[in-house]
Amino acid sequence: MINELKNTELVNKVGGRFKLTALIQKRLEELVNGSRPLIEDTGGKTNMEIVIQEIKEDKIAIDNRTGETQEPEQD
Repeated sequence: MINELKNTELVNKVGGRFKLTALIQKRLEELVNGSRPLIEDTGGKTNMEIVIQEIKEDKIAIDNRTGETQEPEQD
């Protein structure tokens, strides 16, 4: 199991377990359907590990209005 999922840091960052689960599921679906990872170091990582790292690095978030994944705007 991925150790980050045992910690409540990600749960709190996203806004709850349900939102975290929804974000992970939607992003996994995007990766499986051909989306490119938003992190540099993907060597040897599973799609789940990639999604967790994207969340940790604030590369993706959940849009509270639509429930869809979104990439935060870059400055």
